[in-house]
Amino acid sequence: MRPVKDNRDYRMAVFGASNVGKSSLLLRFIEGRFRETYIPTIEDVYRKTICCNEGGCSMLITDTTGAYQFPAMQRLWMTKGHAFIFVFSVIRKQSLEELVPIYEELCEIKDNLSEVPIILVGNKSDKDCREISEEEGLEMAKKWNCAYLETSAKNNHNVTEIFQRILDMETRRQLSFTLNTQKVIKKKEKKKRCSIM
Repeated sequence: MRPVKDNRDYRMAVFGASNVGKSSLLLRFIEGRFRETYIPTIEDVYRKTICCNEGGCSMLITDTTGAYQFPAMQRLWMTKGHAFIFVFSVIRKQSLEELVPIYEELCEIKDNLSEVPIILVGNKSDKDCREISEEEGLEMAKKWNCAYLETSAKNNHNVTEIFQRILDMETRRQLSFTLNTQKVIKKKEKKKRCSIM
């Protein structure tokens, strides 16, 4: 996995079943708006400038199809992606179950997921008729060894935090790598942080 570099694209892919709110989360994050109507996505790519290592780089976020009719495209997103967001709807249990084969495929494609920033997102937390509790979401995240957040694109709850958490995971991984190499080359460098602009 390529670390974040100045003036380079940092690629994220967002996976999840149809109608879980992937596009709504991205529209809220990128454009600050919420769309009430559902429009199915095949693939949309969003760009957001981030401050990284005292310079700028672009976060490219791929909003993937929820229909899974394009397995070759899904594999390509996994191969090229640096970080991954798995979204389910807390009001639809099946949407969490549908993420399992996608996660398993990612495990096959990426050699070592411990170096890959992944976050599991329970969206539509503003709804009352939940089928998945926060504890169940946390349990799945623990099983996958990834972060977990509950969000509401409609209420703009924890939306920016998804992407900040991904960047924080990436900078921790880089720091870990830097600390290991410092022992060999005996060179100290100040840790830089990534943040959303």
